[in-house]
Amino acid sequence: MSEASISIEYAMEKASGPHFSGFRTPTATSVSSTTFSDANVPREPFVIGVSGGTASGKTTVCDMIIQQLHDHRVVLDSFYRGLNSEELKRVHEYNFDHPDAFDTEQLLECIKKLKIGHSVQVPVYDFKLHRRSSDSFRQVNASDVIILEGILVFHDQRVRNLMNMKIFVDADADVRLARRIRRDTVERGRDVNSVLEQYAKFVKPAFDDFVLPSKKYADVIIPRGGDNHVAIDLIVQHIRTKLGQHDLCKIYPNVYVIQSTFQIRGMHTLIRDRDISKHDFVFYSDRLIRLVVEHGLGHLPFTEKQVVTPTATVYTGVDFCKKLCGVSIVRSGESMENALRACCKGIKIGKILIHREGDDGKQLIYEKLPTDISERHVLLLDPVLATGNSANQAIELLIQKGVPQSHIIFLNLISAPEGIHCVCKRYPSLKIVTSEIDVALNEEFRVIPGMGEFGDRYFGTDD
Repeated sequence: MSEASISIEYAMEKASGPHFSGFRTPTATSVSSTTFSDANVPREPFVIGVSGGTASGKTTVCDMIIQQLHDHRVVLDSFYRGLNSEELKRVHEYNFDHPDAFDTEQLLECIKKLKIGHSVQVPVYDFKLHRRSSDSFRQVNASDVIILEGILVFHDQRVRNLMNMKIFVDADADVRLARRIRRDTVERGRDVNSVLEQYAKFVKPAFDDFVLPSKKYADVIIPRGGDNHVAIDLIVQHIRTKLGQHDLCKIYPNVYVIQSTFQIRGMHTLIRDRDISKHDFVFYSDRLIRLVVEHGLGHLPFTEKQVVTPTATVYTGVDFCKKLCGVSIVRSGESMENALRACCKGIKIGKILIHREGDDGKQLIYEKLPTDISERHVLLLDPVLATGNSANQAIELLIQKGVPQSHIIFLNLISAPEGIHCVCKRYPSLKIVTSEIDVALNEEFRVIPGMGEFGDRYFGTDD
């Protein structure tokens, strides 16, 4: 292949978006993902390992995951070493199912480059000739999901350590053998006798010695492979959750960001617009606050309860937490009280007023709380978490009143990373529920991009 041809092919591959490496053409059509993250901030991809015995259905599982995820995905097969001339002469005695048959070092190099956002060139392997193509390669660009497929992808600890999820595809041995015979005779031009001989001599012993023992490293085991739609649906849902998860949620498991939708993003666009009318600002803020409150209530403890329906049938459900109260940090937090009252009939709401001045707003001015607050779960209300200093003062007061950290849920519309660090490091058992995490604080300790002074805009005192 000429240098000009390689250059043209490279440019076209790089410009065409998502790519799939390996030795098959995916059936799923890739579409551009819609993302709202900063394009200049690379997101570390979610790496999935898919292992299992020969013809267990690994490829089918990978294809089904790709089809459901739709967006930028990359699939890598295990890298076979090219055979030298001496090995080619005795190819029928070569064990392709042994760990030594794979180029683990190159595989590691490719994954590491993809994880930091670099493109890689993957060698193309010819299964009929048992060698790598010397004049062609597959250009693979970085993606938000990397699926690593192969019978021995769990064998090497260094490869396992790069994975966020490990899936083992389990299938009956007779079914796998039948599939392998069909595949090797139809796709790779081999006769049945040679397939059976290779299976008995190499494939089955390697499965028993290397593949099956690696099953213990799997996070998820899928019986029946691609026929197990329930398991694959659950895996896809988990991946979608992780992809939508802010990096701070990975650092602090007690931080929860409600799942972003176009509705939520659209409402944030409206309330952050400095030219929006007061009426619209209040309307869309109330809608967002209601969603945050509902999500926060979902983190309260529930007990099982049975009721009899009008059809005289027993329904087994759950009963709401009875000992609950709200506490608003005056005055912005008062904007969240109506939504809480709408969700929790007759709920008690306390008040805390803290003097705020720059980054050192720690002086308690006023507090009025339920006398039995130590027996209650507390929803702490403040639409903006900025530095976290005022929040820490309010939380410390609640703890002094006897409220356990684990009984406090802090509800925000937006949160700054600095505020999350400040609160979570000091109170790791408390939960924070927010609708978006913003970029940072500026030198004036304002949330960027933020939405200005929320209390003034909400209550109409910003004129």
